[in-house]
Formats: sequence, C-alpha cells, structure tokens
Amino acid sequence: MSIRSFLLSSPIFLGVFLFQEAFVTQMRLPAGGINLLLVIALIWSALSTPEIGALTGFGAGIGMDLSQTSPGPMGHWTLVLIIACYAVAFLGYGDDNIRGNPINIVLLTTIGVVASQTVFLVLGLMLGQQIGSIGNIIFLLAGSAFWTAIISPLLLKVVSYLHANIFGSRAQL
Repeated sequence: MSIRSFLLSSPIFLGVFLFQEAFVTQMRLPAGGINLLLVIALIWSALSTPEIGALTGFGAGIGMDLSQTSPGPMGHWTLVLIIACYAVAFLGYGDDNIRGNPINIVLLTTIGVVASQTVFLVLGLMLGQQIGSIGNIIFLLAGSAFWTAIISPLLLKVVSYLHANIFGSRAQL
C-alpha cells in the first residue's frame, strides 16, 4: 500500500467513524442495529489484497476501540478486525468469482460481521467480561446479520467506487 493510497483512504474511514459515532449510534434499530465501520471495513477488505485487508482491519479496529460504545479493553477490536479483515481479503483474493459478484461480497461481509462479533465475544469471555445470556447473544447476532445483509448492498457500490479510484483498478462492481 503506497503512502498516497493510505493518505486518500484514511479520511474515508475517519468520516465513517465520525458518522458512526454521531448518527448511527443514536438510531434505535430493533435487534441490535448495525456497526457501519465494521461493515465498510469488511467490504473494503473483500475488494483488496490480504495485506491491505490487514491494514484496513488495524485502522478500523483502532477506530472501534476509540468508540464510546466499545465495551472491551483497548486493542480488543483491533485484534479481532485485523484477523477478520485479513481473512475476508484472503478468501476473496485471486478468485474473480467472489470479487466480481456483488452477492458473494454481501454474503462474505455478512458472515464476516457475525464471525468477528462472535470472536469478540469469545475473546471477551477469556478476558473476564460479562456477556449476558446465550439467547440474547443469539438474538443480537441474528439482528446484526439481518441489518448487515440489508445495508451492505446499499454501501457496496459506493465503497467499490472509492476503492477503485484510490487503488487505480479499472474493475468496478
């Protein structure tokens, strides 16, 4: 990742972080709602190489750790998002069937959101955090998967356009 690409993509994620903190956290959606920074980081990673995916996960993870609504210790989300974004980028890298089909990217993003939240919960348990009842956790994970599947197709075109302009690739969805 060149310095130019990093400097052009940083304001995008900073803007998403500020929008998440100012507006999205104020919305009271049923079944848990949506984490916009997580969804955009996973879509960005699905369109990128594994190295860029890991860097995206690092930046988005720091943003989620700095969030006022983050329940875990500093670095918890960063670790989870580095792993999740790298895995999503690795699964999509080199396979044009995944990158060329928007339905596959939405499915990969939805699975990535649920998997990253599950890993966050498991690591939280290992760190001694209280997580609540199993029924409530399953309800919130299902709600998060639902909202991610609804919002991802709406965001995919914009994220794909920005990603293609920053990294100079001609292929867009």
